Amino acid sequence: MSGSRCQTLYPFSGERHRQGLRFAAGEQLTLLQVPDGGWWEGQKEDGLRGWFPASYVQLLEQKPRKVTPQPGEDSLNCPLPPGWQSYMSPQGHRYYVNAFTNETTWERPSSVPGTPRSPGSQKSAVPAANGYHTPVTPMHQMEPGHMSLRKPSGDPQSPGSPRLPRRLARESSRTINCVTFPHPDTMQEQQLLKPTEWSYCDYFWADKKDPQGNNTVSGFEILLQKQLKGKQMQKEMAEFVRERIKIEEEYAKNLSKLSQNSLAAQEEGTLGEAWAQLKKSLADEAEVHLKFSSKLQSEVEKPLLNFRENFKKDMKKYDHHIADLRKQLASRYTAVEKARKALTERQKDLEMKTQQLEIKLSNKTEEEIKKARRKSTQAGDDLMRCVDLYNQAQSKWFEEMVTSTLELERLEVERVEMIRQHLCQYTQLRHETDMFNQSTIEPVDQLLQKVEPAKDRELWVQEHKTGDIRPVDMEI
Repeated sequence: MSGSRCQTLYPFSGERHRQGLRFAAGEQLTLLQVPDGGWWEGQKEDGLRGWFPASYVQLLEQKPRKVTPQPGEDSLNCPLPPGWQSYMSPQGHRYYVNAFTNETTWERPSSVPGTPRSPGSQKSAVPAANGYHTPVTPMHQMEPGHMSLRKPSGDPQSPGSPRLPRRLARESSRTINCVTFPHPDTMQEQQLLKPTEWSYCDYFWADKKDPQGNNTVSGFEILLQKQLKGKQMQKEMAEFVRERIKIEEEYAKNLSKLSQNSLAAQEEGTLGEAWAQLKKSLADEAEVHLKFSSKLQSEVEKPLLNFRENFKKDMKKYDHHIADLRKQLASRYTAVEKARKALTERQKDLEMKTQQLEIKLSNKTEEEIKKARRKSTQAGDDLMRCVDLYNQAQSKWFEEMVTSTLELERLEVERVEMIRQHLCQYTQLRHETDMFNQSTIEPVDQLLQKVEPAKDRELWVQEHKTGDIRPVDMEI
């Protein structure tokens, strides 16, 4: 398929792949690589090249070209049976057409018309969806690698896809969130979006069993639980600060009450002044702690409680949105499986009627073959339509998952930073409170340094003396 031309169906930003190719709808690209898995490499008209989802483009119709077998190319160099001709599809795959019956097959036919060369083998899928050759390759032809949808190895192969060995098919895909994706070892787009970080967008795509091992929970739901738990922790921190505020308020109340106590109020002198100042410092300290509790409430507790008041409601919106996308994706996958099964049944019916035609030719049999051919073509169209819808749903789910997980990551960083800032505010207020407390006790220290027992005695004696004591001589 390398070298083929395709036209873009939808605009692509190129951000979902490290080497993504940005384009608008309606551009024509030249295909460079078309590996399995749903991502192709192409080149634009201006020479830019890169990777893009295969479901975003449509192959341009090209007429098949008849080829002449090269020596040694066909097994045993045997000529083709009468009526058979060799063609090369636009994707570079050789197939064979019977000019008499219009039967088409990937395998080189044997000398018996209508049967593959290999004994006992079944007919492989054909270029056209109904199993018959037409002058122009149909657009619903599904060559290997055309469809980005992957299936477990036990399911039937899609039309036009070569059957892979079981081991290879099993190793090339894996199931994530009930959806089968290419294995990361085989797909470049499975590389980490942020390889240098432990980002949410890279590590929460799979489901995880609960601790009991009974049920599973999606990776996105784990992220939501983390967010809700963070909100709960934030609420509990606010409750903790509320208790601290109560302690401060009660402490300030007790200090104020104690400062008004009349004990030792009659102390005199410099010691009495120091004692009065100490009691006043209690009232000042009570005022400091009351202001501290008020600032704790306005600058720490309330911001913690009011930060994202509707956070839980917003998280439910995220959950419902992603859950709806997963349900839609699962529904599209089911539709693809149903269409695939229907196409397989139509092809079997067509092959059976074709075999009946080879045995007995009648107008009724020919009419039945035409009818079966139309149904098979319609089934092929239905399958391709279902695959396109699935690929669109998968792309939408992928983009929303990446966008939503990055948003949750941003919200978590913002929450942690907010709490850190308010806890720093708490410690700052605490330091300020300690400084104010120190300022209330400094006058007491200064007065205590001035307490002089001798001076106090002198002043007291001067105030309370009753008379001098002088000795009087006794006369006889």
